Amino acid sequence: MSITSDRSPATAVQLPLTKLGPSFGAEIDGIDLARLTDDEVTAIRAALVEHKVLFVSGQNLDDAQQIEFGRRLGEVTVGHPVHDSGDVAPEVYALDSQDNGFSDVWHTDVTFVRRPPAISILRAVVLPPHGGDTTWADSQLAYESLSPGLRAHLDTLTAVHDGNRAFGYYLAQRRQGQGNLWDGEVVTELVPVEHPVVRVHPESGRKGLFVNPGFTSHIAGVSEYESRGLLDILYAHLTKPEHIVRHRWQPGDVALWDNRSTAHYANRDYGDQHRVMHRITLAGDVPFGVSRETLSVSRETSALG
Repeated sequence: MSITSDRSPATAVQLPLTKLGPSFGAEIDGIDLARLTDDEVTAIRAALVEHKVLFVSGQNLDDAQQIEFGRRLGEVTVGHPVHDSGDVAPEVYALDSQDNGFSDVWHTDVTFVRRPPAISILRAVVLPPHGGDTTWADSQLAYESLSPGLRAHLDTLTAVHDGNRAFGYYLAQRRQGQGNLWDGEVVTELVPVEHPVVRVHPESGRKGLFVNPGFTSHIAGVSEYESRGLLDILYAHLTKPEHIVRHRWQPGDVALWDNRSTAHYANRDYGDQHRVMHRITLAGDVPFGVSRETLSVSRETSALG
């Protein structure tokens, strides 16, 4: 299969792309992320929106090249709102298993801020001999495969995302309340934010679930029990086998995913073996849901039908 950029036929580019499922996940072979043409970059961006997660093998990138590739796709953020970058570039978030760098909970990156990242780019640096796979879930497919009645209800809801459980102690103790510059402001506290339970993708217009066990604390405006019941249903549905792809990392692998339409989980099954991954993120926008006007029209149509 090929992905074509939206430019004129004279400059159209076809990527050597192999789909991993009917509508989710793809591999791109035979390209060098450090030596892409502008049209190839445009095609990769379009492929991300369509396939949501892309895997590119055989790369030999260092941090600077990873950052430069990210800059060609969008605006590169600091590596993390809270974590110190240590001995790597400020744009890099180093996940080192020897420094508690684990991601063994389903999550979507940094949803506890007003503008979560749009795209994440992850590079394998040190891999254990076995294990350490990463799995992604398609939040749009998960939403679309719910019953119409539940979808209509979820369209009206918002949820609270809170980074304190994961990073509050780190910010207070290891950073003494002084985080990084994120979205134009220095992070000194992690104030919970609300996002729509169903997010409308700003480029494709598709709806997807936008809640995750890592950072979503509760659904706003309902009881604790109703919130927990709904979230448990959504998490179980999101991670059904038909909604996921799993990647077994090899040296030189790079994964790119659309943070607006996916969640992911990194297996922690490699014992005391060493695993290091370097991630960068691209700036996103404020998530928006189904408008009140659309909901009103939908309800009126349903009543008439």
